[in-house]
Amino acid sequence: MRHLTVEIQSWPYAKPFAITGHTFHASSVIYLTIRDESTGQSILGRGEGCGVFYQGETAESMLAQINSIKEQIEAGCTRAELLTLLPSGGARNAVDCALWDLESKLAGETIWQISNVPQREVNTVYTVSIDSAENMAQQAKSLDSQYLKVKLDDIEPLQKITAVRKARPDAVIVVDVNQGWSFEQLVDLAPKFKELNVVMIEQPLPRGYDHELLDYESPIPLCADESCLDSSELDDAAKKYTMINIKLDKTGGLTEALHLVKQAKRKGLKLMVGNFMGTSLSMAPAFVVAQFCELADLDGPIILKQDRDFGLSYYKGLVEGLTPKLWG
Repeated sequence: MRHLTVEIQSWPYAKPFAITGHTFHASSVIYLTIRDESTGQSILGRGEGCGVFYQGETAESMLAQINSIKEQIEAGCTRAELLTLLPSGGARNAVDCALWDLESKLAGETIWQISNVPQREVNTVYTVSIDSAENMAQQAKSLDSQYLKVKLDDIEPLQKITAVRKARPDAVIVVDVNQGWSFEQLVDLAPKFKELNVVMIEQPLPRGYDHELLDYESPIPLCADESCLDSSELDDAAKKYTMINIKLDKTGGLTEALHLVKQAKRKGLKLMVGNFMGTSLSMAPAFVVAQFCELADLDGPIILKQDRDFGLSYYKGLVEGLTPKLWG
């Protein structure tokens, strides 16, 4: 028999974080533990879910979803069974990652052993949030990673990326538009961004309104984020994009994320792993997915005022310090 506890937690940001159409001040997350005492010891598995805000998920909705299957979780449902109990999203992510953590601790093995994923060094992008061109340039100067992810909308995008490039001529720069452009803007801006050595544009067009990409040959690789939530949407996304951003809150956990990795690799797509601004407990299972990715966006904890105990460490973009005390 297992015992589930779940609660809503708020983790404030050090400063407001802006993307297209939204400014965030804190991460409201689901924190979940599953305690197993079947061995005579009390073994705890932990998970965190941030939710997919543009799909209407909130901490309250995720809490209700998890409580709706509390009986099955406490009866010992497996990760495979969980896929049939909850849809993809933040609630299933929190439960799935807690089950991975619990499985690891019950086996007395690391996440690398039970997942059979070889571990390597991972560098993350550091994010430049939307602001004036001058302030974005100052942000870029202050970030000590070689890799930068620059958030843009449809307000002076060329001026802003030009300012960032001037401030950081050394950086590998990717751009994230979060559905903020029209097709006409993309066609106009992509060649100019290529001249500035931008290596990728993420989600330029709105989800569900990106059909014009079917016949478009972009001078810069395009990455699907909002347009590919999980493996059920991969076939369509692969017709429009050459890279997929995998986020565990979208896939509903590490189990489905690893399945999406395999399917995307079979199609020859490149991969990025991303986040919805949670603590290191959200980044830890995403760090497993990062082993398969050309790009990683795991900088959520450095934007927080305070991280969880035993959190990941960040040094010049290098992500380190995943220990079983945190997860896995």
